Amino acid sequence: MGDAGPVRLFVVPADAAGIRLDVWLAAQPDAPTRSQIKLAAEQQRLRIGERAVRASFRLRGAETIALRETERLDAAFEPQAEPIDLLVLYEDDQIVAIDKPVGMVVHPAVGNRAGTLVNAVLHRYAHTPAAMLPQRAGIVHRLDRDTSGVILVARTVEAHEALSRQFRERTIRKEYMALVHGIVRQGGVIDLPIGRHPSDRKRMSTRAVRSRAAISEFEPRELLERSLATLLEVRPRTGRTHQIRVHLAARGWPIVGDKVYGRGSGASPTHSRQALHASAIELDLPVSGRRLRIESPLPSDLEMLLRSLRSGTPASRNPG
Repeated sequence: MGDAGPVRLFVVPADAAGIRLDVWLAAQPDAPTRSQIKLAAEQQRLRIGERAVRASFRLRGAETIALRETERLDAAFEPQAEPIDLLVLYEDDQIVAIDKPVGMVVHPAVGNRAGTLVNAVLHRYAHTPAAMLPQRAGIVHRLDRDTSGVILVARTVEAHEALSRQFRERTIRKEYMALVHGIVRQGGVIDLPIGRHPSDRKRMSTRAVRSRAAISEFEPRELLERSLATLLEVRPRTGRTHQIRVHLAARGWPIVGDKVYGRGSGASPTHSRQALHASAIELDLPVSGRRLRIESPLPSDLEMLLRSLRSGTPASRNPG
């Protein structure tokens, strides 16, 4: 691509398969506009591997887009290693599983340049290939800021490719615990396509003009009838943005504390985050192929909320 400027790398998630490159790329944090992307493609500054691609290229999912800039980037954009404590649930020379705390952003973006999981991983694993993609640091999926729980990090290029393939082929099994408003007595499957909200680009919707298949299995684990709430185990078969939150809200069971999709049903006064926790993940280890299950216990804030609801203290209404 020449030496005109620095290269920015964008790792495409598996659930972006089928989307136009320019549409997906323009929606990323700190990304160029679609016109800038088109110009970069025309100048062959947009590549996947060694191949220059068009702005209209249809993504396959799990590939890495390289964008050669025409001018020097602001140095502050490059994530910096930071000595942030991490709770490691599993670690070998190929992968790491981290128990992400609530409030931690996974990837740096505008307004969140520091304190992210990427910053922490770059520090802890500075001398391994985990730093191969500084803006991603080997992280192959994501959790919302206010969702806690298990998240995977690849430590080698081979592990990154293996995990990305498993996400793409849906052989990785993810489990979440979600505390929702409403009594859910039976398990089932929610099969509702999800796409960008027609008027709010930061939200997802089951009524989008353009949507993609999304499937979530759910099973009640505890009925909290005195508080009109249910603790659900949710197993997403697909990996759409905000999938669990959107699906449960669409069924009339918004997650406690969800200020975006709660439609007025939100947290108690002492609980300000969405009650959603990535409790377990199952995967095939990249080298041995051995099936591994990694679990994260329910964090203390959600345990406290559960105790409150068991006593019959209802989750209050969110303003708005």
